[in-house]
Amino acid sequence: MLIQPDCIPCVLKMTLSVLRKLPLGEERVRDLYGDIIKLPPLTDLRIARTSPEIIELVMEEITRVTGDPDPFSPQKEEQNGKMLGLYSRLRERLEHSSDPLFTAVKLAIIGNSIDFMMSDEPKNLEESIIKKLNSSLPSREYEAFAEQVKRSRLILYLGDNSGEIVLDRLLMEIMKDTYASEIVFVVRSMPTMNDATKREAEFAGIDRVTTVIENGTDGPVPGTILRRCSTELRELFREADLVISKGGGNFDSLEEEIRNLEQNVTFMLISKCYPYARHFSVPEGQPILANSFRKARTWGVRGKDS
Repeated sequence: MLIQPDCIPCVLKMTLSVLRKLPLGEERVRDLYGDIIKLPPLTDLRIARTSPEIIELVMEEITRVTGDPDPFSPQKEEQNGKMLGLYSRLRERLEHSSDPLFTAVKLAIIGNSIDFMMSDEPKNLEESIIKKLNSSLPSREYEAFAEQVKRSRLILYLGDNSGEIVLDRLLMEIMKDTYASEIVFVVRSMPTMNDATKREAEFAGIDRVTTVIENGTDGPVPGTILRRCSTELRELFREADLVISKGGGNFDSLEEEIRNLEQNVTFMLISKCYPYARHFSVPEGQPILANSFRKARTWGVRGKDS
């Protein structure tokens, strides 16, 4: 999805939020923010870019000024630590669920709302997660997804944020336990914002569950731009029976590329803004499970409750 007018204030709000989390004085924050708001894609919507490509430019400015290629490493570690503290209780909830895969899918999507980059992160993560489990998912989309998981020998799972990846781990454990699928989990090669790299994936224990690879992208892009990914990832993308794409960054970048590809892709994210709500025909704040399969392209709206 190319950048929309709504994306500009969202990127700027996120930028200011993350700058406040860095050990920068007020003058440096003001100067850096001033440089960022002058970036061409933020001043001219005729420049056809996706949000991840714009955030790459923002991240390059931040690393240039701080001299740190991974300035948000402490926050990522903290977020993973918080979620690992909930892991056992959430795993137990899955084991007692009447449909563990359905509940794990919900948890993974809810995980997309865990984002320290925005200033409105809930104070009680566990309470917020459990409350959101009462939301619905589109029945037709879930059933198609579950059937595709059952048939898949190789699943490519595109990860997103730190913290969130602990809930991705739970979903992958359920898929492997139930269907014995081979799963490859993909992380960013270069640190960008709070997105997971191999370091965060290993901290979250994902390497003990399945294979973890980097995407091979040569810049701090919080998304998956296939033409910039490694040959290994592009080949896996073609070979996979199912690609799971987590989060808005992966959706924004992939949606522009997969239109002409015959790949089974399931998008999992939260409808965080008006452009997503409009695209998927759901209210803002709603969990999104959307399949783009070879035989049909369907975006679900109504669905099954927990």
